[in-house]
Amino acid sequence: MNLRYGSLRSCISCGLKVHKDQLLRLVSNAPGEVKLDRTGKHPGRGAYLCNKGECWESGLKKNRLERTLRVNISTVNKNMILQEIAASV
Repeated sequence: MNLRYGSLRSCISCGLKVHKDQLLRLVSNAPGEVKLDRTGKHPGRGAYLCNKGECWESGLKKNRLERTLRVNISTVNKNMILQEIAASV
């Protein structure tokens, strides 16, 4: 049996390792600007979060996203990201 693992990624909040299609990708392509990447193809530094609400909140509130993307994110941008994620799920 030949198992293909493909592109495994881990959630920055809980550490769950799954295929990258099952996670939400956030990308930083400009200083201080972070957006949700629905296609997974936008250029820039990326980070992945689970589809669970507690992962989104802890990833944003505990600055895990900022550390992973190596940017400072404003509170306005954080709130916009949370709204965008909630709308997409």
